[in-house]
Amino acid sequence: MLDFDAVVVGAGVIGLATARALALSGRSVLLVEQADSFGTETSSRNSEVIHAGIYYPEGSLKARLCVEGRHRLYAFLAERGIAHRRCGKLLVAVEEEEMAKVAALCRQAEANGVDDIRMIGAEEARVIEPALATVGGAISPSTGIFDSHAYMLALMGDAENSGATIVFRAPFLGAERSSDGTFRIRVGGGEETVVEAAILVNAAGLRAAEVAAAIADLDPVHVPKISYAKGNYFSLGTSSPFNHLVYPMPNSASLGVHLTLDLAGNARFGPDAEWIEAIDYDVDPARADLFYAAIRRYWPGLPDHSLIPGYAGIRPKLVHANEAAADFRIDGMETHGIDGLVNLFGIESPGLTSSLAIAEEVLTRVGEV
Repeated sequence: MLDFDAVVVGAGVIGLATARALALSGRSVLLVEQADSFGTETSSRNSEVIHAGIYYPEGSLKARLCVEGRHRLYAFLAERGIAHRRCGKLLVAVEEEEMAKVAALCRQAEANGVDDIRMIGAEEARVIEPALATVGGAISPSTGIFDSHAYMLALMGDAENSGATIVFRAPFLGAERSSDGTFRIRVGGGEETVVEAAILVNAAGLRAAEVAAAIADLDPVHVPKISYAKGNYFSLGTSSPFNHLVYPMPNSASLGVHLTLDLAGNARFGPDAEWIEAIDYDVDPARADLFYAAIRRYWPGLPDHSLIPGYAGIRPKLVHANEAAADFRIDGMETHGIDGLVNLFGIESPGLTSSLAIAEEVLTRVGEV
């Protein structure tokens, strides 16, 4: 039997940030992860973009935590010397009727506290990015890119330096409440171990619903169905003419097939949205045809045969295809009635940007436990 103040399940960016925050608050923390390293799923299979906070409904967790998280993240990266760049982002309209969508997004961003986004016309857009085909759009200077692996490594280092214990190849098997109100948590990985803790945080990402279903005292009504939206990425095999990220108008499942840059200036495109039933990271080369069509709406000069299958990530969705996007779910006692338990569901984009703010939100949900 091992005793900790808190157990965190999942060593993605949210689990690492939460373990760090709990440890910095003076609690003894155990972080368990079934994989053999940190951030092996959603946290490392994304665009590595620092989002400004544009797309999310006013008052939502996504809006509030993205804006707060962006400020926290830029400060953290600068303090630690972690590679990042405020390259900015262009939201582009390729038809006149899309300008109304751009204007609506600008109003949405301003309502969320994004204070530097502004509309631009076609002429200014082409001055900024001459290769674009656009009738205008908006520019978001606060958007950036960063080294997410180095960021997660820094979070892990902070957590361990503050006393947290991190164990890999240690799957969560289940939990139940003891008569004294603490959790008895079963952890696998060779010999089964039982851990007692007053706080249990489920940050298991793609498997968060499975973890929640294995908590004996949690009413199944509080365990959502998670859908998997696979996002495929293609790399550009030639040099890129762009210095900014380029985002077309979003659709119901994603922000569209956008162009992002890595810190070396290489371009990649994605994600698209492919609804799947099981975890699968293979990229079908045949999907390139869809990418060429989508990209050439705003970059007609995309060369033939220049897209190379890259990688795929999977977003844990609380909705399915053609349904409106859902907010983050951070379920504490006020939701399910179990003191000390926090379940995080549907932490997709902008979860990476929001991670430090999400960790602070978890602290407020556990209160004085």
